[in-house]
This record gives sequence, C-alpha cells and structure tokens, in this order.
Amino acid sequence: MLTDRFLPALAAAVLLAQPLTAAADSEGMSLPHAGNDIRSHASLQRGARNFMNYCSGCHSAQFVRYNRIGTDLGIGEQELTKNLMFTSGHSFDTIKNSMRADDARKWFGTVPPDLSLMARARGPDYLYAFLRGFYLDPSRPTGANNAVMPGTAMPYITSELQGTQRAVMRPAAESDSGVAEIEKLEQVTSGAMSTEQYEEFARDTVNFLEYIGEPVQVQRRDMGVWVTLFLLVFAGLAFMLKREYFRDIR
Repeated sequence: MLTDRFLPALAAAVLLAQPLTAAADSEGMSLPHAGNDIRSHASLQRGARNFMNYCSGCHSAQFVRYNRIGTDLGIGEQELTKNLMFTSGHSFDTIKNSMRADDARKWFGTVPPDLSLMARARGPDYLYAFLRGFYLDPSRPTGANNAVMPGTAMPYITSELQGTQRAVMRPAAESDSGVAEIEKLEQVTSGAMSTEQYEEFARDTVNFLEYIGEPVQVQRRDMGVWVTLFLLVFAGLAFMLKREYFRDIR
C-alpha cells in the first residue's frame, strides 16, 4: 500500500461546486467537514505516506517518533525504513525536516511550523480546507495564494496532484463585508488526481496530522467509555448502600 506512491493520472478539469471559506471557523465562517476517521489504519498509512512525500521536506513533527507510528499503524520496521524514513536513519528518531532554517527564511520569509500539534491547534476541518484551498495568484511571491489562509508563504506544492485553480471573486458591492471576497475556486488545469481522489488525499493527510497530535486518542476514548460505565455502576451501588444504611433513620 505504501509503495504505491500515487494514483494513476486522470483527465478532465472540473468545477468545484462548493465554495471554500476565506477565514477559519473561529472567525465565524463555515468550513467543509473533513470526515476523517482516526481509527482507519489504511487512511493513516496513506496519510503518513503523503506527509513524508509532501510535507517533511519543509515541516517537522518533533513530538512523534517513527517507531511509534510503525507500532500504531501496523507498519513493519523494514517498510517503515524504506518508505517513510527519508530524514532520519533511526526508528527511534522524531520526524525532522530536511530544510535549514536559514534557507527557509530566505526562500519563504519564515520558518515552516512544526506540524505535530497543528491539527489540535487548528482542527481537522481547517487543515482539510487549507489543503484544498490553493489558487493561482500572480501577485504572490510563490505565484499562489490560499482561500483559507490569505497571504500564506507555503507554495502550491500539490498542484501536480490537484491541478491548478483560480479564484472567482464576489464584487465588494455584493458581499456582506463590503470588500471583494472569494466566491468559489474554479479548476484551470487538471492534475494527476480527480477531484474525489484529491479530496481523499487531503482527508488522509489530515487524518495523519490528527493522529500525530495525540497518538493515544483512540485508546483514551475507549478507556473513557469504560471509566464512565464504571462510575455509573459504582454510583448505583453507592446509592443502594446509602439507602440500606439510612433506611431506619427517619
């Protein structure tokens, strides 16, 4: 599964029907639901592949170790070393990027952030919309912008998969804010993936980012159910015991 890097190229440029927002949900704007499943090992394995191929060149994940990923996602040591460990030689290392900070500042004007806790800080829906929200913008140094994070320094690295998009603007006179806003993103050129395939790519990547933000999330939730059941049973027993002790007291 991990050795198949990408899905085969498909033709046809398509129009993205649903608009993407120009701000985070915390600013009162709605975001498309990522719909990722943290319990899906297949999705997490694909997300790990996506992260290492497209993110780890610039971004680190310094709070998660390769061997933890291998154990949790059912990836053997040999496969882990061959397909995921591009920036380290030891499975007990954390994920480091391959870019020097000085080079990052020179090329992008800033150091790309560590992504270990990005899903917890921003939320999966925000990241899902961000990965789908790039569009061509000649005014930007990288030639691209993002509908969710305007002015982002991140280049349009997924254009070979998604294809390129352009922003269709809503005139200022028609917008509630009184300024021109992005109404929707329209496909300009096709990429190696169809719209549905790229959405799955983004969803898997977000799923992996949510996983590394809290690798014990599934175990914590499962344990929480049992702890809650125990407390309910204990509360019932305690109530019956209280009634037994105080039944003769008027």
